[in-house]
Amino acid sequence: MSDQPQPVVRPAPVSGFPEWLPHVRLVELRWLDKIRAAFERYGFCSIETPAAERLDVLLAKGETSGEVYTLNRAQNHTEGQAPDEGQLGLHFDLTVPFARYAAQHFNDLVFPFKRYQIQSVWRGERPQDGRFREFTQCDIDVINVDDVPIHFDAELPRIVHEVLTSLDLPAWTINVNNRKVLQGFYEGLGITDPLDVIRAVDKIDKIGAAGVASLLADRLDESQIGSVLELAQLRGGVEDVRKLGVRSALLDEGLDELDFVLRELSDLPEVVADFSIARGLDYYTGTVYEGKFVDWPEYGSICSGGRYENLAGSFIRRSLPGVGMSIGFSRIFAKVLSAGLLETGPSTPADVLVVLPPNRRRTATDTAKALRANGFNVELYHQEDKLAKQVRYASRKGIPFVWFPPFEDGRPHEVKDLTTGAQTTADPATWSHGSEPRRTEPPQN
Repeated sequence: MSDQPQPVVRPAPVSGFPEWLPHVRLVELRWLDKIRAAFERYGFCSIETPAAERLDVLLAKGETSGEVYTLNRAQNHTEGQAPDEGQLGLHFDLTVPFARYAAQHFNDLVFPFKRYQIQSVWRGERPQDGRFREFTQCDIDVINVDDVPIHFDAELPRIVHEVLTSLDLPAWTINVNNRKVLQGFYEGLGITDPLDVIRAVDKIDKIGAAGVASLLADRLDESQIGSVLELAQLRGGVEDVRKLGVRSALLDEGLDELDFVLRELSDLPEVVADFSIARGLDYYTGTVYEGKFVDWPEYGSICSGGRYENLAGSFIRRSLPGVGMSIGFSRIFAKVLSAGLLETGPSTPADVLVVLPPNRRRTATDTAKALRANGFNVELYHQEDKLAKQVRYASRKGIPFVWFPPFEDGRPHEVKDLTTGAQTTADPATWSHGSEPRRTEPPQN
């Protein structure tokens, strides 16, 4: 064995891969619990797909192919090598894995299939504000064979609205549009490649109207560009679009669908029509959504999604249209944290610390067991120590109650409230102290 000292590796996280201290992680977990509970209140079931997919599956969606992380062992051993080694990648979203999952299990699923997925995804992007190389997405989708009722186009943003409201975030909006409105409007203007124009208009938040006009200058005439920008900057309702005087059957169909969604969500002031929302991905065909923070307009979208005609067309010869939304969980959480708006608490989920008196480990263990059976999260102090040190430990971790088991036979149990300083006798099997335990599930709205 070498006597040479081991090199010291500087402890630092990899850029773009966030990690949190315990008091922040506890809040993150409670947020995720609220999201999960909201999805399940509407009857959506959870699935989880592997972190890795075959590269040919991931690369079928070419727009992000340059961002896929591939999997290889650090040392290339050919002996005993798995047949798919070197041909796997980490999923960059949850849509592609869901498409593969739905096709693979088509005969086992009940349609309409309502699923949610809360998982990490990975993208080879340059880390910056709101963009990570590893992040958590919370996806919710409804797919069905051949047709998905438009009712779901309104239900999904209602669920997401419920989620965002429960997280008590800074002001936000969910902006809604319909791709048929855009495509039909452009067709009514005589534009032969509406999808190309949609991709340009989708950049209006980043490059402004002048930037979009510049992108379109070699494709459209001035009159067409003026009308495209007039629609993109419109913030009224469907009747305001009709007043622009452009006509096409597809435009009318899109306006009728958008009108239905807006009327269904008219009780939610944060849901608004925005005719600049295009969602550049080609597979969106109807309703589209994009959520934004009001006070940080340059920040990326906090939720997005839309309706698509065929989720799994690359995998199965059945039409599986659907509608879905994704909550950019890590983007939201990181922004609220960096802005100093995240209300954090203790660094432990424990409600009670049971102290360890000298030579009374069995009594202390039984006390902790009784309190856990009573519904509390309980930590048993790890060694015999001075009582003041044990109480100080609880205070530093934010544990609100310290429990003193009997130090000798015949003495009662006592519990101290570290917030008020009050210390009283109590029975661990029945104690409530008028407070609810910090249970793992969130309160219902």
